[in-house]
Amino acid sequence: MATAITSMATATPTLDLTRIQNKSTQIAGQNKLEEKSQLHKTLFRITSHPTLTPFRRRVYRILMSVPPGRWTTYSAISKHLNSGPRAIGNAMKNNPFAPAVPCHRVLATDRSLGGYKGEWVNGGEYSTEKMKLLLDEGVEFDGNGKAMGVCFVDFVDFQTVVNRAAATIVLMERAKISTPASVDTAVSRMWYYIPLTSVRISPPTVILIKSPCLIYMSDFRAYERSRIGALFGWGNDTTAPRNIISRIGVSFMSIDTAKDYITTEIPTWSVNNTVTDAIHEWNTDVFSKIRVPTDSSANTTNLRLLYSSLYFMHLMSSDRTGENPLWISDEPFWDDFYTLYLFSMEGTYSAVRSVSTHVLQPPYYESMIRGLIEIYKHQGYLPDGRSGNWNGLVQGGSNGDNVLADAYVKGLRGSINWTEGYAAMVKDAEVTPYNTFDPTDLHPAQKKVEVLSMTGRNLVTYLLTIIHAVFHVQLSIASMTSLSQVAAGIQPADKEKYVNRSAGWQLIWDHDVTSLNFTGFLAPRFANGSYQDGYDPLYCGGCEWSSIAYEGVPWEYTFSIPHDVETLIDFMGGPFTFDSRLDKMFEPGVAKQNLGVNGAGVTTLMNIGNEPDFGTPYLYHYVNKQAKSYSFKDAAYGIPGNSDAGAMNSWLLWQLVGLYPIVTQPNYLIGSPWFPEINMTVNGNKTLRITATGSDYNEGSYYVQSVRVNGKEWDKNWLTHKDIFVDGGSLDFVLGRNMTLWETGDAPPSPGHVTL
Repeated sequence: MATAITSMATATPTLDLTRIQNKSTQIAGQNKLEEKSQLHKTLFRITSHPTLTPFRRRVYRILMSVPPGRWTTYSAISKHLNSGPRAIGNAMKNNPFAPAVPCHRVLATDRSLGGYKGEWVNGGEYSTEKMKLLLDEGVEFDGNGKAMGVCFVDFVDFQTVVNRAAATIVLMERAKISTPASVDTAVSRMWYYIPLTSVRISPPTVILIKSPCLIYMSDFRAYERSRIGALFGWGNDTTAPRNIISRIGVSFMSIDTAKDYITTEIPTWSVNNTVTDAIHEWNTDVFSKIRVPTDSSANTTNLRLLYSSLYFMHLMSSDRTGENPLWISDEPFWDDFYTLYLFSMEGTYSAVRSVSTHVLQPPYYESMIRGLIEIYKHQGYLPDGRSGNWNGLVQGGSNGDNVLADAYVKGLRGSINWTEGYAAMVKDAEVTPYNTFDPTDLHPAQKKVEVLSMTGRNLVTYLLTIIHAVFHVQLSIASMTSLSQVAAGIQPADKEKYVNRSAGWQLIWDHDVTSLNFTGFLAPRFANGSYQDGYDPLYCGGCEWSSIAYEGVPWEYTFSIPHDVETLIDFMGGPFTFDSRLDKMFEPGVAKQNLGVNGAGVTTLMNIGNEPDFGTPYLYHYVNKQAKSYSFKDAAYGIPGNSDAGAMNSWLLWQLVGLYPIVTQPNYLIGSPWFPEINMTVNGNKTLRITATGSDYNEGSYYVQSVRVNGKEWDKNWLTHKDIFVDGGSLDFVLGRNMTLWETGDAPPSPGHVTL
């Protein structure tokens, strides 16, 4: 017996699929677009309303799934919500959003109008106006005044729909296959990631067989948070082929679009031809951007590290321009900004990946930045991360700000509207968003941005009401640095304000706490100005969502002040103590906290398998000891952990090249290249040539002896974006076996240097 299974993960559409199909096949249907726009506006009003209870919000969102021309009952809604009809009725009283939230479509169980007699007053539910609205929408009534037709029960919670996903249309085309003897479809409903039911649909309602060679969806049904699959069987047919070949097209927009994808993206039935096309595209668009010697003298391990890093850092984000089911726009549409922990952009660290994209793929990166700004314009805020057309959880600050700022300070302009971009960043900092009541964090979505607009005691008081406060402060002040950098060009009068706010980390710096013979750490602080008793920066509890620090200990986070390392060095006791304290980070056996999978078995405080420590080895540059930033081991405990959507791979890529970008600054710290020659295509069509005379990693010859930038002797351990990445240029190293103090120039700058 031969079977073929195809499955897809999908969620309920924001509108029914027929409307989406019509919209894509006849864009002129502006009434549909206006209806969709009104849907989003109403949902935003419901979510941001200051006094509604979570239950009332949910009732209103459920009501919005009852389409015009249909009706439902109090008991049907109460059954769906596991509540009582009276509770539903109470929630509907004084509906402030009527008739956009259609309480008039809810009837009594006997199909009578229900409610009170009288007129429409203040959005209340009164039968005279109710009857008129239902008749206008096409509902018919019998001679007894009872609604005709079938009660609507396919409810959808539009909070999930609008923010998290959209309709998915899947077409499956088969070749050289006889018509299957059976086709079954199945749906498995998911609710808070816990499967509740498994339903077999028969006869098929999702997949239709069209003999002899096309399988596609024709009878649309939507399932909330569901995984939908289809099973094709040939029974005991001995003539059925042993190999089943199919091509699948997926579209968020229409059947015709999905069909086009099948023929344009997979034009041949030959798997080998498809593989060849994919290899050509990867080589042309990605791998050819960095070229190193690949002859017999090349280190094959380093080659694997380089090109596998390039591969993984280009898997996400996703350019879905032309596949935007949420709004109509000429701007690019991007998704899958999963750049660290859950969906967080964690700008201080993961924007290392953004810099990689900026340098190697500026057209794509410009498009990506425009896509982020577009999300702000239509959904209210920049994402901290995004996937499935949903702005995900906010782990720290508003890290989308850091991605925008890094692009701005490194000169990315093109068609980006930076006035709108700056407005998005300011809103993140100044406007507290609505509360989505996510069970992981019951504070308003992105409410952490509120700390950014506070100073002094107000900031401290607020921080101690939220989770992982040390983590929040560290990331929130990074966002303020981002604002100050963009303000310098867009709104100069704002720069000083945000520079001062970026010093907020100093408000929770405990100058008295001691650990491992070092004094002064970031620490939880109470509203009365005191610090937590018994605090030990070597621990963070579970280092999870409810802890004072997330996936790392305060010892690590205390070093993560990249915008003001000058003040950090002073707070830690000066350059000598700062240097010694950095050494302690790399000392085996010092770590005490069990970080689980994030620890990767590392016993040093320095954990390169996790993003908080990405920049730590390079902090030696700030005391002009670049040679101490060299160490990397090709071993299980010396390489990064999981990819985190390319963040780890981008970090490694920069090590191999011999540079390290400082996010939200136009500066790069100089490392040591791993190849004798590197040619990089930068800024579209320019070339940066890096050479390393005397390089021999097997013999320990990797310490920088001298550097020339564009042919000139260089005495600083850092350079700027403009030096080598705008017009290309040259970077020539002389390497040797001895640690050498070659940098005699100024240490890297601290653009956010402020002492409170």
